[in-house]
Amino acid sequence: MAGFTHLFIPGPTNIPEQVRQAMNLPMEDMRAASFPDLTLPLFEDIKKVFKNETGRVFIYPSSGTGAWEAAMTNVLSPGDRVLMSRFGQFSHLWVDMAERLGFEVDVIDCEWGTGVPLELYAERLRDDKAHRIKAIFCTQNETATGVTSDVAGCRAVLDDANHPALLFVDGVSSIGSIDFRQEEWGVDCAVSGSQKGFMLPAGLGFLSVSKKALVASRSATHRRCFFSFEDMIRANDAGYFPYTPATQLLRGLRASLDLITEEGLDNIFARHHRLAEGVRKAVDAWGLKLCAKAPKWHSDTVSAILVPEGIDSGDVVKRAYQKYQTSLGGGLNKVMGKVFRIGHLGWLNEVMVLASLSAAEMALLDCGVRLAPGSGVGAAIQHFRASAAVPVAEAA
Repeated sequence: MAGFTHLFIPGPTNIPEQVRQAMNLPMEDMRAASFPDLTLPLFEDIKKVFKNETGRVFIYPSSGTGAWEAAMTNVLSPGDRVLMSRFGQFSHLWVDMAERLGFEVDVIDCEWGTGVPLELYAERLRDDKAHRIKAIFCTQNETATGVTSDVAGCRAVLDDANHPALLFVDGVSSIGSIDFRQEEWGVDCAVSGSQKGFMLPAGLGFLSVSKKALVASRSATHRRCFFSFEDMIRANDAGYFPYTPATQLLRGLRASLDLITEEGLDNIFARHHRLAEGVRKAVDAWGLKLCAKAPKWHSDTVSAILVPEGIDSGDVVKRAYQKYQTSLGGGLNKVMGKVFRIGHLGWLNEVMVLASLSAAEMALLDCGVRLAPGSGVGAAIQHFRASAAVPVAEAA
């Protein structure tokens, strides 16, 4: 078939050409004397994306799941009590990992389409007079349901309870795309991955840790090897890794961080919000609803869209791919068959979003959803035109 196959899943995301070209180079010696010229600035510049001023960042050759494991096994001890909430596939998987690693998990199950229950967290923390809870967990962006939770609110409930627990945040589909302030919000372990807002292939797991978490790691007794902070720190301080790093991905990361710096984080966050609003306008024009139960939960990186009764969302995804060469995200776990997902994060602009909406709209029509052709795309166009920044020359 002619033309491109379009990618609008919530990760892996589209890769900028500058990043692809940066990775298109021969293999290099990761023990060369010049290698720290690449790596040492990477460690410092990626801290700026997390807004981590006093801690440090680890870069693992893994997915975000590896960084999850690194955070827990380095900072906590077997049997430690942790407070978690489950409201989507990825928050569920984080709970599952914590249980399998031997922690005592106090899990709060929430309705899918909502996020971290701050009131219940506050209640649990107030009742924990003995401070048995060693960490609370927040999935900032639940990719399965298109829900964003309040990380600053998690810090507030800890402070209000005067509780010393650490704060862990899963920011795989949020950091680099929506507002995140590790130092200001007192986040101790923040996890992300290369394949979302960092605009790279999958294969790098990022873990940004606070000074408090680094201190805790020195007395934590969980077994670790591949993900050991101690091994990484010894090697990283000299600009190297304790094992073979993903050198080409690191070259791509250099190009990605340069693009992020050039655009500026605040501009990136504003762009993501504007594009997400366009998708939400389209969903409303179709007469459909988001899985997110209220505007406060709306994600600016992924929209999970409920299909009408009698329609299988898997058919919509299949139709979009097979007939219109467009990959949309399917429903996972409890929302399988009920939602399809449009990822609108990373290297993305208005016309790209309109392409995703066009494919989704045609697939919905083909699957029997009653909507006016062009309604969703038209609503997004109106939003993008009305909210577009006026070029300086035109304004003059």
